[in-house]
Amino acid sequence: MKNARNGEKVPVVGQSLEKLESIVKEMGFPRFRAKQVFQWIYQHHIEKIDEMSNVPKALLAKLSETHILHPLSLKLHTPSELEPTEKFLFTVQSGEKIETVIMKDGKRNTICLSTQIGCAVDCDFCATAKMGFQKNLSAGEIVDQFIQVQRRTTLPITNIVFMGMGEPFLNYKNVILAADLLNHSEGIGMGARRITISTAGIVPKIKQFAEEKHKYKLAISLNAPNESRRETIMPITKTHRLNDLMEAANLYYESSGRFPTFEYVLLAGINDSLKDANQLIQLIGRQPCKLNVIPYNEIGGKYERPSEDEIKSFLSQLKNVPFQVTVRWSRGTDIKAGCGQLAVD
Repeated sequence: MKNARNGEKVPVVGQSLEKLESIVKEMGFPRFRAKQVFQWIYQHHIEKIDEMSNVPKALLAKLSETHILHPLSLKLHTPSELEPTEKFLFTVQSGEKIETVIMKDGKRNTICLSTQIGCAVDCDFCATAKMGFQKNLSAGEIVDQFIQVQRRTTLPITNIVFMGMGEPFLNYKNVILAADLLNHSEGIGMGARRITISTAGIVPKIKQFAEEKHKYKLAISLNAPNESRRETIMPITKTHRLNDLMEAANLYYESSGRFPTFEYVLLAGINDSLKDANQLIQLIGRQPCKLNVIPYNEIGGKYERPSEDEIKSFLSQLKNVPFQVTVRWSRGTDIKAGCGQLAVD
């Protein structure tokens, strides 16, 4: 089974258990062999097809004729010298590049997965947006980031966030397929509560996500206390209005019983004043949610990170709000692995 368009072998990583059962059956082998292959890929994170020691060599030979194991190739591994954060540069089969980050914080070991090459959302303060949009990643290319990084780290990955390059909800089908593979009990087995999918605010997809009752956590990039301000830094607001976004977030809560997380990147002189903090409180109101404040990671453009005093002043306004407030002090900024800094040539 080769890709009809370019003759490339099809990656095994990214195949569901049901699809592997079909492949194995077509090759003349019993169905249970598919489960063995599935577990070798997603539980043992093997590097080569012939490492499946309890699978018949005849099946492995047939599989190798039409398939490769991994859709990604590792090109560069960059550890931070300041903290336990690492960045990985991968190439896809067609030659484009993506970046993946893993961060250790206490007992949490979190991987940040990319879902697209570039991004079409065009947030004005994000390095990935400067690349423009090139293509969606397949479910296999998303999952393979996890597999290849886990093989190269000594500690088990405890959390997954779809917050790397790209807008996950503009690659909705493949992102959900990838999340389901990461969550599958016969494979990687990551708990749904440890998987977070982030969006800049694709309202119809948030509603679909809620209506389909997916188990995964949802993070929404808010980044401004009102619609006019949000339009200036996030052009997507012109298509997906702020009020509609807040309604969709509430629908997710009502459907799942889980709090959405609103991400709020603090930009000096843009959205970090006491007035902005008070407007933000009014915007959220009593919406069940969490608010994650992220001091901006600079990328050499016109936006700047607020001073420590300005950050503290903004946060002081949020002390007695009816929702949980956390602060994400981004890691890996020395290797451009922080939030909003991922980009490749």
